[in-house]
Amino acid sequence: MVGSDVRVYKVVKHFGDFAALKGVSLEIKKGEFFSLLGPSGCGKTTLLRILAGFETPDQGQVFLNDQDILPLPPNKRPINTVFQNYALFPHLNVFDNIAFPLKLKKISKPEIISRVGEMLELVHLKEHAFKKPNQLSGGQRQRVAIARALINRPNVLLLDEPLSALDAKLRQQLLVDLDEIHDAVGITFIYVTHDQAEALGVSDRVAVMNKGEILQIGAPHEIYEAPATSFVAEFIGETNTLEGTITRVEEDVVYIDTEGLGVVEVTAEGQWQVGERVIHTIRPEKIRITKERPSHEQKDDNVFHGKVHERIYFGHQSKFYVNIDNGPLFKVFKQHVNYMDMGPLIKWEDEVYIAWDADDGYIVQKVAP
Repeated sequence: MVGSDVRVYKVVKHFGDFAALKGVSLEIKKGEFFSLLGPSGCGKTTLLRILAGFETPDQGQVFLNDQDILPLPPNKRPINTVFQNYALFPHLNVFDNIAFPLKLKKISKPEIISRVGEMLELVHLKEHAFKKPNQLSGGQRQRVAIARALINRPNVLLLDEPLSALDAKLRQQLLVDLDEIHDAVGITFIYVTHDQAEALGVSDRVAVMNKGEILQIGAPHEIYEAPATSFVAEFIGETNTLEGTITRVEEDVVYIDTEGLGVVEVTAEGQWQVGERVIHTIRPEKIRITKERPSHEQKDDNVFHGKVHERIYFGHQSKFYVNIDNGPLFKVFKQHVNYMDMGPLIKWEDEVYIAWDADDGYIVQKVAP
């Protein structure tokens, strides 16, 4: 595996009275595609700039392969950065933009031609080599920026919101391209984004940040299915959260008396005690919605009656907002797997039942007394 291990240890950074990073620590494995995910102002870009050498922390250490890199200026670190705004030279063509770092190092012309050719092949821009940036699409310009960042063969590539300036469809395509590029070069990628779909789609692991702290680090499925806090649960995709008190524990099944809904069953590992206040979450796509009450054969652990408050049709699925009788508003996703030329069967103001298994819910955290 190529690239570098990256270790950040208790990094603190203030801008005046504002604490951008509050003792952040993490380890990134060599060759890993690692994402820093969080809302604006959470500290992810500040951490990226510290890795690049554009900011200096107030406290803490940063290591690449066990070497302390904080004393090194940006140009002496084996790290390159791809910025949101591409930062291409408008007067240079694609070939010369990519070749620019090599020319600064006075690399021989034959080697420049060879290495730029490899990069053009990698980012699928060989036929655009002699075009100027203003003759390219946004996605093509971003691929030029990636190629230029990789031409010096860095150990770590930093990507700061690289797709945010592109439209949704182009972002999806470039995300696939980025994953393929990472697989081809094999170096450590550290990707900053506020878009959870991007982070979950390409990352080996994700760090979720908020207010200068890391709340959870894990594989995408761990972050989504087993969020460490209610913030993580609600930031990663959509979910329904319920607060309540544990009334009974039977082996691995916990019974929670939730506010306005009643008792909910959830399968939960660990030590849970009667009387504890907890937050329970259930993802909308794990809930079934029907006009008829589910039969006993289906063995649903949680069944509630309500009325459709709102339905939003997306083509591939519908999102329902369901007012539970004397209870909260629930979000439910129903996938459209069959042909429906007459439209979805469940409509606005229909009376419905929602149901889910105890295995599909999750207790995200205890509530402090």
